[in-house]
Amino acid sequence: MVHFVEMMFVRRLQVQERLTKQVALAISEALKPRGVAVIMECSHLCMVIRGVQKVGSTTTTSCMLGCMRSNAKARAEFLALLNRR
Repeated sequence: MVHFVEMMFVRRLQVQERLTKQVALAISEALKPRGVAVIMECSHLCMVIRGVQKVGSTTTTSCMLGCMRSNAKARAEFLALLNRR
């Protein structure tokens, strides 16, 4: 999936929140599922150099569409599965 994201969206400078939403929308348009959840964790060079100045610091963003946004039970199940890793 990472290579798909790189090929489709990361060829230009990008805000992580917009990138997360673009990936969710692309999956939704291509597969037509009832719901989509995308969680993106990234390390930003600008944060390492200028911001918190801590190597390995990450920023996490999420985008949920369809039943993943409107159905609390589906969202909770997805987030519970994430917490297991």
